[in-house]
Amino acid sequence: MSAPSHYLAFDLGASSGRALLGTLKDGKMRMDEVHRFDTPVVERDDHLYWDIELLWEELCAGLAKALEVAPDIKSLSVDSWAVDYVRLNRDGKPLGNPFAYRDERLDGVMESAWSTVPPSEIYGITGIQFLPFNSLYQVIADYRDEVLAREEVACRLCIADYFNFRFGGASLDEAAIDESMASTTQLMDVRSRAWSTDLMRRFDIDDGTWPRIVKPGTVLGTVAAHPGIRIVACCSHDTGSAVAATPASGEAPWAFVSCGTWSLFGVELDEPLVSEDSLAYGFTNEAGIDGTVRFLKNLTGFWILQECQRAWEEQDGSAIDIGALMDDAEAAEFGGKHIDMQDGRFLPRGHMPTTLAGYCNEKQIDLPATRAGVVRLIVESMADSYRRTLREVEHLTGKTIETIHLFGGGSRSSLLARLTADVCGVRVVTGPVEATALGNLLVQARALGDFDAGDNIRSVSVRSSDLQEFLPSQTG
Repeated sequence: MSAPSHYLAFDLGASSGRALLGTLKDGKMRMDEVHRFDTPVVERDDHLYWDIELLWEELCAGLAKALEVAPDIKSLSVDSWAVDYVRLNRDGKPLGNPFAYRDERLDGVMESAWSTVPPSEIYGITGIQFLPFNSLYQVIADYRDEVLAREEVACRLCIADYFNFRFGGASLDEAAIDESMASTTQLMDVRSRAWSTDLMRRFDIDDGTWPRIVKPGTVLGTVAAHPGIRIVACCSHDTGSAVAATPASGEAPWAFVSCGTWSLFGVELDEPLVSEDSLAYGFTNEAGIDGTVRFLKNLTGFWILQECQRAWEEQDGSAIDIGALMDDAEAAEFGGKHIDMQDGRFLPRGHMPTTLAGYCNEKQIDLPATRAGVVRLIVESMADSYRRTLREVEHLTGKTIETIHLFGGGSRSSLLARLTADVCGVRVVTGPVEATALGNLLVQARALGDFDAGDNIRSVSVRSSDLQEFLPSQTG
């Protein structure tokens, strides 16, 4: 038997973060959560920010707790949501808190940018779906609003890459951004996987403010406070890590849904698919593990439900057991009409039950009278968005999908899995719940050469995951 090896994954989500200790032994990766925390949001002067210093404190606390359990941790890595970035000065220090992507300063910026470079050209270079909060439009908004003087900003690092950089305590010369994250900015050339300096210059963006791009699995250095721990660039975009760990074992064509606050629905390709149809359907080409492409569409996940839960808890003055509410939704009736999960009014933070009621009134949809009924409406609508996206994927790729791998926090919902199998008419496999952290840990282990002969990331993922299968019902 091989001796166990330990690694630490920090998985930062838009609502919560966690530190998970990974133990690789006998070809399986066991994960133990050692620290969990809410992702700190600051609301100030009508803007939304991430509290970068509080986040750093939580990461340091997570590392300390992990070292108490496993003093021989070999490496660590951070993954996070995409597009948001920290602005650094020439000393590598943050110039204030980074904006959160749901900040309303971005209203209309994307559309105005198209007068400078047409959307077809932007998509042809980057292959990235048009979302109003992409990093490209955030930088344009920075310049428009004169958030900071141009000469003050020496570097921009996306959230996960910033914390990997900070753990190393290195100079700006050592700053790096992983391919999977760089691709989401809408500033990277989808084919060369290098920054599109031409696109940046057309928008008057200083290309020197973005760091070098590295491949997932690159060892970046060591932790300044613990030189025995190496820092590895995993797929620092959380979806990239999750898809890397997809527990697929060579079966017939499969798709994935990484489901949490967002639902990322797509397939893995060997080459980018950049066409008029893929642009029209709103698909994106993000860099994946080992040169692959995550050809996917960003769909709203449990965000609407999470915001309803927040409003209900404020109303009740106590926490809500969302698991029990989901169980009640199993028996709730569905009125037969879906909501459009992608409607722009659902994007900002706010009192979601009021927003949902206004939408249903406008669209002549009967809003359920019970909270369980509202949950059922949301989950039914999520499954229907998967059905429509599956058909688009099949049309664009020419593949007939036979299995959907549903992983992430949303895979806990048997209701969502069952409805997805029914409306899509395909086999659904759920798990792992902590797919992102598992992918993060497996990329680290492979980078350090710790896999047994013949193993790869997905074979270890299959052995390490508790999977469930849902087949479509005949009445689905």
